[in-house]
Amino acid sequence: MSVYDFEATLENGETYSLDKYKGQVMVIVNTATKCGLAPQFEQLEQLYEEYKDRGLIILGFPSNQFKQEVSSSEEAAESCRMTYGVSFPMHQICHVNGAETLPLFKYLKDQTKGALGSSIKWNFTKFLIDKDGEVANRYAPQTNPLKMEEDIETLIKE
Repeated sequence: MSVYDFEATLENGETYSLDKYKGQVMVIVNTATKCGLAPQFEQLEQLYEEYKDRGLIILGFPSNQFKQEVSSSEEAAESCRMTYGVSFPMHQICHVNGAETLPLFKYLKDQTKGALGSSIKWNFTKFLIDKDGEVANRYAPQTNPLKMEEDIETLIKE
């Protein structure tokens, strides 16, 4: 099993299989536009702009589990674009913990452990996925996305 076995739904309601990104390095991140860590969108966009032509895709998944997201997926995506210049794909608001956890995030959490075991403790937990769809690393919410650059570079070259 890999991330390629899962589907995701864009903010506009379009569902697709993550296998469309086979052979690419991915960063999957749970986001919240009203979170104090929201300026990380700028660093994520910087990484995306730097590496998208070399095989990096960043996927943002808004979540309101920490009560820091707007009310609709479309509004969240628009806020990311207008405030932070985000151009990478944004998805529908989802659960990242609990009984209603999006299956993709259940898988990501099962593959890695954070400070609170497998639970996601806050917005902007970042998962780095290699070209084979396997979880290569998990980064804490407070980790500046630019700190992932060396790992991204390594995976792109593999």
